[in-house]
Order: sequence, then structure tokens, then C-alpha cells
Amino acid sequence: MIKAALFDLDGVVLDTEIQYTTFWGNQFRRYYPDSPGLEHKIKGMSLNQIFDAYYANREDVRETITHELNEYEQQMSYGYIRGFESFVKQLRRHNIKTAVVTSSNLAKMENVYRRQPGMKLYFDRILTSEDFSKSKPHPDSYLKGAAALGVRPEECLGFEDSINGLKAARAAGLFSVGLATTNSRETVAELCDKVVDDFTQLRLADLLG
Repeated sequence: MIKAALFDLDGVVLDTEIQYTTFWGNQFRRYYPDSPGLEHKIKGMSLNQIFDAYYANREDVRETITHELNEYEQQMSYGYIRGFESFVKQLRRHNIKTAVVTSSNLAKMENVYRRQPGMKLYFDRILTSEDFSKSKPHPDSYLKGAAALGVRPEECLGFEDSINGLKAARAAGLFSVGLATTNSRETVAELCDKVVDDFTQLRLADLLG
């Protein structure tokens, strides 16, 4: 029996992935001019994972990118993925608990709340990077999300768009729904129980069985 739904943030709740692709494309062209397309390889990685993979032992560069990212996120738009609001309202009407489990930090979330002041009303809990000891694809975020709502992982739906996120939801034992907002349907389908383009293609009754 499904009792809760856990959502990743970017590319699942918020339509932000194109904006992040633009930001990281500019950064990689600056620091890796001979390696085009790296911005597409980091989808689903946390900031620390990106730094460890591409900017290890370059503290000055990490500080510059962090500062520029913080400024960029203050100016971003944070519109919802198509159909999200209607879908999450259905969950609430059916007394399904809801939570966000994101690698975004609290500072970024303050920017989100300024743009979407009603977003908190859609969720019982919003867990950020400060709440997790390990990043996706480790299942820590989903296990803690389920625990925060007082349910077992197998009683949860998990909504993800990234490869790391889908691996985390599956490792945690959730019924996973993959959104093809960031990766192709073929890529997503291999890592989840159900794949959709956005929330308009979901029927809650089908998910609840």
C-alpha cells in the first residue's frame, strides 16, 4: 500500500535543468575548452561530486564557481514541471504524504521559496543536502525521506529524472517513476518501474494499484 511520495527537485518538481545546463556549459567552456559537452555528463551529480570529478585540488576555481552559481541561482526562474501541481494536489487529497529529497542546499531553497512561496504547502517535509551524509546514487536520501514521513521505503513512490537519482530510488526499494525531462526515455526506462514525459501522463489510480 502506497503511503508516501518522495520527489527529487530539479527536473522533477521544478523545470530548471535547461538553466543549469547553460550555467555548467559556460563553466566547462572556460575551464575545459577542449572537452565539449561535459555539462551533459554531470546530470544528477551534486556540486561536491562535480568538483571532485572535474575540479579536484583547484580550490580557487571551486570558490569562483560556487560564488557564480549562488548568484546565478538567485536570478533563475523556478517554474513547475508540467502537471506537477495538479498531481501533487491529488496526492494530498488521498492523504498520501509528500516530501522532497534533493541535493540542493538551504541557500538555494530560499531562492526557490522567493519565486514559489506556495511550494512548501505541497510537502510535509523538504530534505536538502544538509540532511544527508551520502549523495545519490547512494539510497541515503530516500531512506531518510521515508523515515522522516514515518513510512517504509516499500510504501513510497519515488519520482526522479537523473541516472544517479533513479539508482538511489531503486536501491532504497521504492516504486520509481522516471521523468524523461533530463535524459531520454530509453535511458530512464532501464532504471525505473514507470517512465513518463511529465506528470500529465500519470494517473494516480494506476500508481496506487
